[in-house]
Amino acid sequence: MTVAEAVKTNAAPFVGMGQIVTAQPPTRLLSVLGSCIAVCVFHPRLKAAGMAHVVLPDSAGHSGSPGKFADTSVPALLAELEKLTGAKAGYQAKVAGGASMFAASGPLQIGAANAAAVKAALSKANVRIVAEHLGGGQGRRIEFDPLEGALSIEIQGLPAIIL
Repeated sequence: MTVAEAVKTNAAPFVGMGQIVTAQPPTRLLSVLGSCIAVCVFHPRLKAAGMAHVVLPDSAGHSGSPGKFADTSVPALLAELEKLTGAKAGYQAKVAGGASMFAASGPLQIGAANAAAVKAALSKANVRIVAEHLGGGQGRRIEFDPLEGALSIEIQGLPAIIL
């Protein structure tokens, strides 16, 4: 579903793996995460937001959707938001995801690597992280509201969290 279709039906567009989607109220952005990270960047005054669904920490020169990698998703997301708002600064971020889906320890901790890479990319872009919900061992369903800058997080069996 495109954002335009979502607005017409009052549904939240789903941000899939490797995608970057921007929105303004009343549209909200929705995703489901395991070891992936949702990077929600928003401009509180302009009421605009974007979400990148980061799958891997580093592009290492590989081509592909810029939303797929932490190092390429943040600059691409900021460029999309600048097109939408005309603003180059004033953005904040909320991040969620990065679960350890298969084992609590071991060599392949993609969730933790994704979280570290996203934080580094946001720092490099001078975007302050104002809230985060990272790690753990379970996936999350999230929804971001550009109007309020609110990130709603649902984990099966636990009360909903609003950041």
